[in-house]
Amino acid sequence: MSLLDHELELLAPAKTAEIGREAILHGADAVYIGGPAFGARHNASNPIEDISSLVEYAHRYRSRIFVTMNTIMHDSELDLARKQIWQLYEAGVDALIIQDMGLLELDLPPIQLHASTQCDIRTVEKAKFLGDVGFSQLVLARELTLDKIKQIRAEVDTPLEYFVHGALCVAFSGQCYISHADTGRSANRGDCSQACRLPYTLSDNQGRVVAFEKHLLSMKDNDQSANLEALVDAGIRSFKIEGRYKDMGYVKNITAHYRLLLDELLERRPEFARAASGRTRVLFTPDVDKTFHRGHTDYFANGRQEDIGAFDSPKYVGVELGTVVRMGGDHIDVITNAPMANGDGLNYMNKRTTVGIQANKAEKLGDSEDGQRWRIFPNEQMAVLPGLKVGTVIHRNRDHQWEAALHKKSSDRHVGLQLTLAENEGGLRLSIIDEDGIVSSSDAALALQPAQNAEQAESGLRASLAKLGNTMFVADHVELKLSQPWFVPSSAINALRRDAVAAHEAARLAAWQRPQRKAPAEPRAVYPDTQLSYLANVYNEKAREFYHKHGVQLIAAAYESHEEAGEVPLMITKHCLRFSFNLCPKQAKGVQGVQGQVKAEPMTLVSGDHTYTLRFDCKPCEMHVVGAMKPGILNSPPPSAVPYSPLVFHRKRPN
Repeated sequence: MSLLDHELELLAPAKTAEIGREAILHGADAVYIGGPAFGARHNASNPIEDISSLVEYAHRYRSRIFVTMNTIMHDSELDLARKQIWQLYEAGVDALIIQDMGLLELDLPPIQLHASTQCDIRTVEKAKFLGDVGFSQLVLARELTLDKIKQIRAEVDTPLEYFVHGALCVAFSGQCYISHADTGRSANRGDCSQACRLPYTLSDNQGRVVAFEKHLLSMKDNDQSANLEALVDAGIRSFKIEGRYKDMGYVKNITAHYRLLLDELLERRPEFARAASGRTRVLFTPDVDKTFHRGHTDYFANGRQEDIGAFDSPKYVGVELGTVVRMGGDHIDVITNAPMANGDGLNYMNKRTTVGIQANKAEKLGDSEDGQRWRIFPNEQMAVLPGLKVGTVIHRNRDHQWEAALHKKSSDRHVGLQLTLAENEGGLRLSIIDEDGIVSSSDAALALQPAQNAEQAESGLRASLAKLGNTMFVADHVELKLSQPWFVPSSAINALRRDAVAAHEAARLAAWQRPQRKAPAEPRAVYPDTQLSYLANVYNEKAREFYHKHGVQLIAAAYESHEEAGEVPLMITKHCLRFSFNLCPKQAKGVQGVQGQVKAEPMTLVSGDHTYTLRFDCKPCEMHVVGAMKPGILNSPPPSAVPYSPLVFHRKRPN
């Protein structure tokens, strides 16, 4: 049951199994979650028992469960990884999301493998290779344009997955070493220190300050809401929401948001189908602005955009609510564009700092032409709120009433049934067929008696059979195939219905067919290059064996393998600070008096005691953040000694 070309899959994150179940109820066709170890989110691990229970819950809806094992691994860790994979397979997990090619050289069960975004899939050649060596789904780089996705889809038959929402790493995924170089915490080992969210000062090659203490490597959050149909037409079949650190409210809200968008698309485009079963009914109004975000961008989907950075703050500022019109001794009056409630979380900008306010009490004073006038009594004393004055713009980053709705039951999901009641030898048989074509039946031994009131008897039987209550099912059709109207006690028909529903749930689970691992192509695929730099993240001997088998001759060790390293690109990114500050030579082209004055000279980026050189590779339109490893920074022992080549930087083939 691999993802078929006509199926559209909504893939949601889960920090815990509980959040995973809610993701499914809110419309996820698949959920990805961390296992006990080796997930690229260090603090989002889950025991096998919890994953097993989530698997059973998901398969009732034909949703799939993927487990992330997308770190690079020491030689000493590979056996533990192998054992964990077998445990996950036995727990019923449908696929693993991985980046370490050493895993393909282990004795693995026939479980599907998905190529993580850390595999840095930006080219047709890379995508074809990964499909040919046995990956069943490919997570493309977030930086790809719609046109590039179309090119890959035209030549690759492996299902393509793409991030449609959530936080953005500024670097190409898997190509960021700044955390390890500065702190010993490796992003490729699941422990990123998030250096991209720090404030930086940018200077040009003459020492002139271009930007001071701005969050220059912090991106706005990904939001492809407006591009979903274009992504479908480009060939994306799995639409992935970022957020394995996110809370329940975020997952409910964002999953429901994309479920509604995809359902609307499926209604218009009958050539496509949902990848899982059931109909989702959302009991609140999803709003992508109401849960954590740093602003919205569609990144590079439609080409380079000018405003993709969240330079002012990496925090959640929220939705603009109104403006302060009066200051009181213990309160402020605000003209707002929406109602307020006690407990709302508010904030405002004071110079470069976001200041938070808890609305202990909110009183509506009335309406005006400009909006609603509210008096806010903050938890904080007015004297300790710096820069707050008449004219200050107030944002709301916690809508108390809206969040309260999410704490309650906020969605349900039902699989449609056709129920048929007929006589059998010794009583009645209730047969069920569901929307997936799965069939079951249950019998009840009853002494049938003719009904005195035929119409009332039939009406009662139909009503009783349709009462599916809190089950996962809904009755689309009830048919009575009886030789004559019978009187059946309500207790008897209710018991038959309950037994039949339980039997059908069991039948659905028994009929589930786990997707099989894709067989590698024959003859053996050849890797697009004959040499690999540290950017390939080869951290163990098995990964080295894998690449040698596929034609690679020179293999550099992963950055994390080295006890010290000179200046190399610590981050490779499509985000360009020259472009952000209108210093790009391409921007200057054709501008009178500017052309020829702007050169791609190195720039300097400073945060605290960390200094980096920015170099600009204009042909692929990339920025390299160059620096050296801090002395004594190695955070864990290197893999067993193997004759790796030195740490060198080979330029990749052009995209």
